[in-house]
Formats: sequence, structure tokens, C-alpha cells
Amino acid sequence: MNKAYFILLLGLLLFPELLSGQWRVEGIVKNATNDQAISEAIIFDQQTNRLIETKANGIFLFENMSEGLHELSIISMGFKSQIIALNIQRDTFLTIVLEEPQIELSTIEIAAKRKEIFALRQLKDYQGTSIYAGKKTEVIILELLQGNFASNNSRQVFSQIAGLNIYEGSDGGLQLSIGGRGLDPNRTSNFNTRQNGYDISADVLGYPENYYTPPAEALEQIQVIRGASSLQYGTQFGGLINFKTKRIPSFKRWEIESNQTVGSFNFFNSFNRIGFNHKKLSVNSYYNYKQGDGYRNNSDFTAHNAFINLNYRINKRSHISADYSYYNYLAKQAGGLTDKMFEETPRLSTRDRNWFDVNWSLFNIKYEYDISLKSRLSVRAFGLNASRYSLGYRGNPVELNQNPITALDEQRPDGSYISPRDLIKGRFVNGGLEAKYLFEYLTLDRKSIGLIGAKFFRSRNQSFQGPGSTGIDPDFEARTDDFPDYANQSEFIFPNTNIALFTEQIFYLNPRLSITPGLRLEYIRTESHGQYNQVIFDNANNPIANILNQEDRILPRYFALAGVGLSYKARTSINWYANISQNYRSVTFSDIRVVSPTFIVDPDISDETGFTADVGWRGQWKKKMSYDVGFYNIYYNDRIGVILDNRANRVRKNIGTALISGVESLIDFNIKEIYFPQKEQLKFNWFTNTALTHSRYLRSEENNVVGKQVEFIPFINLKTGLQLGYRDFLSTVQFGYVSSQFTDVQNSPAAPDGDNRSGIIGEIPSYSIVDFSMSYRIKNLGLQVGVNNLFNESYFTRRATGYPGPGIIPSEGRSFYATLSYKL
Repeated sequence: MNKAYFILLLGLLLFPELLSGQWRVEGIVKNATNDQAISEAIIFDQQTNRLIETKANGIFLFENMSEGLHELSIISMGFKSQIIALNIQRDTFLTIVLEEPQIELSTIEIAAKRKEIFALRQLKDYQGTSIYAGKKTEVIILELLQGNFASNNSRQVFSQIAGLNIYEGSDGGLQLSIGGRGLDPNRTSNFNTRQNGYDISADVLGYPENYYTPPAEALEQIQVIRGASSLQYGTQFGGLINFKTKRIPSFKRWEIESNQTVGSFNFFNSFNRIGFNHKKLSVNSYYNYKQGDGYRNNSDFTAHNAFINLNYRINKRSHISADYSYYNYLAKQAGGLTDKMFEETPRLSTRDRNWFDVNWSLFNIKYEYDISLKSRLSVRAFGLNASRYSLGYRGNPVELNQNPITALDEQRPDGSYISPRDLIKGRFVNGGLEAKYLFEYLTLDRKSIGLIGAKFFRSRNQSFQGPGSTGIDPDFEARTDDFPDYANQSEFIFPNTNIALFTEQIFYLNPRLSITPGLRLEYIRTESHGQYNQVIFDNANNPIANILNQEDRILPRYFALAGVGLSYKARTSINWYANISQNYRSVTFSDIRVVSPTFIVDPDISDETGFTADVGWRGQWKKKMSYDVGFYNIYYNDRIGVILDNRANRVRKNIGTALISGVESLIDFNIKEIYFPQKEQLKFNWFTNTALTHSRYLRSEENNVVGKQVEFIPFINLKTGLQLGYRDFLSTVQFGYVSSQFTDVQNSPAAPDGDNRSGIIGEIPSYSIVDFSMSYRIKNLGLQVGVNNLFNESYFTRRATGYPGPGIIPSEGRSFYATLSYKL
């Protein structure tokens, strides 16, 4: 009897809805003007504080709704809000029709309306054909931020994301270089980076560096999912970054946006976007052109970026979309500095004939089918045809410090040089298929969500390194016949294959608590086929032998990654989350074969493994404060780094095991709601974004490593800012502080002047930056002005071991910008 009573009591605790009738409320939200479905409309139940969004076909579904009176609030941007009183006695289907507003809202009123709902935005438990329950997810709503988006200013664009370490150069935002939680920021290579859900890096296996970044002005959201995303999106330690481009709303027939920006150092940016809806077809496109001279001499650049997206609704259940992206830029590189150079003249250029050229073409086709209200299928095919060429002299900056015209760079009377420039050419051709099926089912009479998926990826990349021209112009043709004994010569093909199967399941133990286990099975096959020259010189630097070596390597790997997440919703506005998952990063032959003058590569270098764990608390308090506070650990085995060996060579190899732990928090105070709740035209927010990180090497076979701090990790990474606006005026001031960090595993101090490692090793000193922006809008016209690095702080965030250095890469000093915008 006692046992039966206990079981009954436990069942009522876990399944409280058994005490009362439970019903389904299903419906569709439509546009009153054209009868089209409205996606991403918000339906909010006042009685239970439950909030859901409509799907792409306008459908929504509440389950386990109790009997009695309910008030549903329906909100969608561009439409009048509605409140519907509903007396639930049985399963119910609703058709909700929203009308377009007849009045114009001010900038502050529109932002406040969105801010009230999306004060701290995370992804839902599941959406489309993806699962996010139990993960640390962060969504940047670009429309609610203010900053220098024309130059993709990363510290402003990512100001709401805690713990990101950013390389800040002076290239007008041509490339994004961010790392999180102690991961190398170089070209964001430790994140799986996507645009609208598909890969955009050079090769997710063989060369996961990002040379393409969509312009911030083109983006609606940036979605960041930390390490637990490895089960669905790949194996990276950093997690996922997904750039979601703007789409024309379903209620508009057409939309035009044009932003023209001028700034310091002859910066000019022109961004132009157009979109339209016609029956079942939706088209979104933009073109972006930018140019500038850069902060330092020999830093000029030009860039072109075009994008088009087509969406066609086949019927109420299925639609197909296609994307094409084109990106090209040519940039001159000013070279790196030694510490002494930086202290004396941070705008100094040490190179006048180094160039970098990128051509990027991305393709994507996606088909989505709503099999039923409880199941959905998505299939996408994606591809890349791209190249990156670098040309220049990469010797250490000391040589130019001692004698700006060295023997290696001696100039002839005709303007050319005696020595050829080092030419590295990479060609990337890859493609793949990804299919995901999300479905709802019952487990012990409780709702569960299942996801199964598969991904096939194949690439065939080419790499060439050898002598380039002796001139100063961007001539990317090889000169092998002119310089047969050039030291750094190689030519390789890298075919890579990846097949992955993955699954995740959400088990709702009760309406508040869910557990999400997952598994990913990986097959990776990396190959290297080609040749390289081994040139031997005598003491007078004359070639005495030139040996051609053939190399063929094939490395197949099979492995499984597992993880589990936990989510507890104490209230609708409060959520506890925890997760742990395995991570994996493969080393590639392309990394090994490129010769660098600043380090050599250990031939036995191998893959990195480990796991990521998160626990956090996020929510909102009475619309007055939103917060996300989390703790994390990364256990990093066989971490790769650069170390000084017993022959005084800098060697890139597996260093050892590292543990990285930290706390990350974002707290946003709605001061307007706290002190001025009646001032509807006012916007007044203060946010604080803080990351405190502790790191140590636990084990290593190398000397002077155990107990050292992990490189690229500042202990304090702080961003805080105030946003104040009234009606159509808005201003933002942001302060950032980053404490010092090491750049090598032995925590070496800066090399003395004259040392050939000067500028390459040493600390990155702490720095603090202030940015200010303000804007005003009159109907369709807007004007924004701002200043970055208000107090002209002299600082740097990178000691490059190769391009665009080697050496210290100074960050930009004080700069101004002004943007005139038009939107219809």
C-alpha cells in the first residue's frame, strides 16, 4: 500500500497535468491584406506564460492546455497586435488574421516593442530541424544594436557575447577573427562558421579558416551556440556561429535599403539591399562595396560582396530556397612590427610589396517539408569554389628594423627587387549534402522530440608555394623557372572526405524539466598527394643540391562523440541549463606542408580531443533586467601550440593537456522600465558583459609548460555600455577592457630588440577602448555618426607568426565615420 501510494505521488509530481483535462490549441496566423501565412508571429498565453512562434507556414500548436479561460496575445512586427479570449473545453483550431497598422511608429517605439519580447534572446528548445535544448545559445539581434557596422567592427557587433577574444586589425572588417574560451582567434578557425545554416569556411576539415564574412549591415541575427553544438554541426571546440541574413517580411511587397558610409583613412562603404514578394516567390539580394587606405601605410584595400536568396513556397507544407554569395577583395599588407617599432611608431609599415587576394563563391539549395504538425524534413546541398593568394616577403621584422633595405629586398633601378616574393596559392573546391529529420513522439505518455541527421562532405583542395615576382604590384603568377633553387617550393592536392551520422533526443520528464542526450558518428579521410623541394645551401648561401621529394599520405579515422544536456524552466522567464559533450579537431596536411620562416612543424603532429561542459542560469526579471550567467570547463587534450625546442627552433606541435575554466555573464538593465516606466518614447539600457577565465597546462612532455597559462586567454574580458534614446534619436557609448595575455605556451616575455623573435613572441598588454555612436531618423532617412577608439588608445591584439606579419599587428587608432541611410 505504501509503495502504491509513493508511486501515485511521484506520478502526480512528474505529471501534474493528469489532475485536469489537457487539450490542444492549434491554429494559423494570416495577413489580412493578402491572406498569406505569417511566420515567426508570437503567440503568448497570459495564464501559463507560455510563448511560441508560428512556423514558416504560419501554423502554431499549444499542447497540454488546461480547461478554462485563456487570453492569447498575438504579436508580429508590421501588424496590429491582437488579444483573443478563449474558453478551452476541447481540442481547438483557430484562424487568426492580423491587420497592418495605419500609424507610423518611431524608431524607439519599434525597438521597445521588440526589446520587450527579445530582451535576452536565446534559441528555442527546437526550431526548424534543429535542437537547442540544454545548450548555451546566444542570439544577437542586429537591429537593436548600434555601431560601426560598415566596417564590421567586431567589438561592437559582438558586444553582447561574453568571453570572445578578437583580433582587431585595420582592414575595414574584411575578415572576422574571433575565438572564445581560450581558442585561437585566427580567422575564426575554431568555430564551425555558417551562413543561413551552411558552411562558409575554406574546408571544415582540411582548412577551417574563414576568409569570407558577410557584412553586418546585411544581417538580421548572429546565432552563437557553444561547444555542445558539436553533435549537430561538427566537432569544433568553439561551437557554432551562424550568420542569418535579412529577409523581406511576408507582409511587404518590396523593400529597399541603402547605406552610404565615409570614414577616416579614406574609408568608403556602400551597402545596397533590395527584396520583393511576388505570389509564392520571395527574393532578397544585396551588393556591398568598400575601399580604404587603412590605418598604416601600405594597407589599402578594395572589396566587392554580392548575395542573392530565392525562396519559393511550393505549397502549404513545403518550400525550396537557394543562396549564392560572391566575395572578392584585394588588400595590401603593411607587415609586422617589433616591440620597439610599435612603441615608437605604431603606424609604421615594414612591407611595401605584400598582397593578399581572396575570391569566394558559395552555393546552397535547401528543401524543407512539413510532413505533419509533428514532423519536418530538411535537405540541403551546398558548395564552394574559392581561392586565396598571398604574395610577399615574410621574414622576421628585425631585418627591416636593422636595415629597411636588406640584401634580400635590395631594389633595382627599374623599381623591381633582387629577391622574389614568397607566393602561396590555395584553391578550394568542395561540396556536400546534409539531411535532418525532426519529429515528435511519446515516451511513457510524455512528449519527446527526436532528431536524426546525416552529412556527406567531399573536398579537393590544391596548394602551391614557390617563388613569385620581384616587383611590387599584385602579380600572383609563379616564377619557378626563373628561380629553380627557391627554398620554399611545394605543390599538393588534398582530397578530404567526411561522413557523419548524428542524433539528439529531447525527453520532457515533466513540463519544466528535460534531458537531451546525443550521439555523433564520424568518418574522416584526409589525403595528401604532391611534392616538395629540399634545397641545400652552403655557408655562403649558395645552393648546392635541390632534391625533389614525393609524398602520399592517407589518414582515415573513425570515432564517436557523445553528449547530454539538461534544461529546467523554473518559470517561463527563468531557465537553468547544463551540458557536457565531446569535441574533436583534426590536424590537416595542408597545415603541415606550408613552409613558414618563423616556425617549423613537428611531422608527428596529431589530432586534438577533449570535452566542453556548461552550466548556467538565464532569464528575465519583470522586464527590468535580463541576464545570462554561466560557468564552463574545457578539457583540451593534445592541444597544439608553438614551443622553443632545444635547438632554439620554434616548433608547432602537440604540447599537452590544458584545462580552461571560467564564468561568463551578460546582464542588461532596462533603466527606463525601472525608473521611467511611463516614458514610452524613452529608451535607456545599461549592459555589462564579463568573462573571467582561468587556464593552466596540466600535463606536457615539454619543458617549462606544466602550470603555465594557456595562450590567447585574458583573465578579464569586459564590455559595458549605455544606450540612451528618445523617439527617433539614439546614442550608445561602450567601454571595453581586456587584460594581458600570453601568445606562446611557455609564457615568454617579449623578445629583446635585435632578437629574431622580436614582435613574434611575448605578452599582449592589457588595453581599454571607448566607442561612441549616435543616430537620428526622419521617416525613411537616417543619419548615424560615431567615433571608434575615442581616446586614441595605442594597442595591439595580435602577434602574427605569418601573414599579415610576422610581428605585431597594430590595431586602429581613433577613427570617425558617418552613415547616411535610406529604407523603404
